[in-house]
Amino acid sequence: MIPIRTNDEIEKIRRAAELVARTLDLVEDMAEPGVTTAALDREAQKFIESEGARPAFLGYRGFPATLCVSIDDEVVHGIPGDRELSVGMIVSVDVGTVIDDYYGDGARTMAVGAVSADAKRLMRVTQDALAAGIRAAIPGNRVGAIGAAVSAVAEAAGVGVVRALTGHGIGAQMHEPPQIPNFGSPKEGEQIEAGMVFAIEPMLNQGDHEVDFGSDGWTVRTKDGSLSAHFEHTVAVRAEGPEILTRVVHVAHG
Repeated sequence: MIPIRTNDEIEKIRRAAELVARTLDLVEDMAEPGVTTAALDREAQKFIESEGARPAFLGYRGFPATLCVSIDDEVVHGIPGDRELSVGMIVSVDVGTVIDDYYGDGARTMAVGAVSADAKRLMRVTQDALAAGIRAAIPGNRVGAIGAAVSAVAEAAGVGVVRALTGHGIGAQMHEPPQIPNFGSPKEGEQIEAGMVFAIEPMLNQGDHEVDFGSDGWTVRTKDGSLSAHFEHTVAVRAEGPEILTRVVHVAHG
């Protein structure tokens, strides 16, 4: 069963999700040539904890870091370390937070300095695919409509849709039902209802959709060595349509 969240629960998820967005902003500001992935991780952990939250990934199934940092042909789940960023890299950063026992999750692919036209295009297509998937997260649709929308954008652009990994429900746990593939038929899967909360996360490859799982037990790479991009939002399904929770809310004062 897919959990149906109350408005109060969605507000708790929103707090965690907004902190995810702020953490990604911090990391993107730091993502300059010469900075190590471990330095990004260290500052993200410090920031999350300073906000009274905890990193959702640290220790999850033994994962050793706050961030997943995946570079170029790495799709997801890259472990931060002493590798330095350099001009031309694209860097997928995925982060989760927990506040008051509710979770937020988000990812963004960042350019380090000037990147190739192919890399820019892949990032843009992946963002467009995410937007299409989010638009499909409406009451009355089936979960398969999300993946169908993602894959339609990817296929039109001639890029590969990773099939071995999926999006997921999120709320009181990091991973809840349903699994949300980035491909499939709009007639497949459970019916979407208001109150459901999803982490929608297209992972698109410049080349083929096939991936390899690394010897470190975590890092996933494209099998053909092509570039990969990854964007993710935590999204609440409302009666009037989807609402992105991984956004920084600016409150006017005065």
